[in-house]
Amino acid sequence: MRIFSPLYRRVMQWSRHPRAPWFLGGLSFAESSFFPVPPDVMLAPMALARPERAWRLAFITTLASVAGGLAGYAIGHFAFEWVAPWLEARPRYWQAYQQAVAWFGRYGFWAVLVAGFSPIPYKVFTIAAGVLSMALAPFALASLVGRGARFYLVAALMRLGGARMEALLHRYVDALGWVVVALAVLALILTR
Repeated sequence: MRIFSPLYRRVMQWSRHPRAPWFLGGLSFAESSFFPVPPDVMLAPMALARPERAWRLAFITTLASVAGGLAGYAIGHFAFEWVAPWLEARPRYWQAYQQAVAWFGRYGFWAVLVAGFSPIPYKVFTIAAGVLSMALAPFALASLVGRGARFYLVAALMRLGGARMEALLHRYVDALGWVVVALAVLALILTR
């Protein structure tokens, strides 16, 4: 059943839209402070569709993500009592927040840097940094290095692949899509 290839074609069309960089910046900002979808899902197809713009797109993503991280820091510093009930109602985020607090106690700067690069929910670390009043300059530097490394790596991989990778993905996207669905179902079964 070929349901992923039409979706792939549509995503690639959207990634070539003239306003796509603005949407990428908005998503990057939102993801660093409150939104659950990582900007990689937009950055990768945009860099793949236009490899010559990959570095510019990584730059936009990085700056917007760091700005969103500063907004997350402000949320944690000034409004955590309003956010805490929302976090507590979502066990995954609450556990991640508690883990972030524990890591801050031990690693500080390095916890933010690793969270910025890894698939750990970065927004949880930005909020925790604000709650714990981490010094702003090291927070911003760790965010810039961690997020920049991640987004420039994604852009580099897509730039290297270029049109050849786009054609290869188009050819195998349905098989890859079904593999991902099967792995998600398996993970859901194993975690219950």
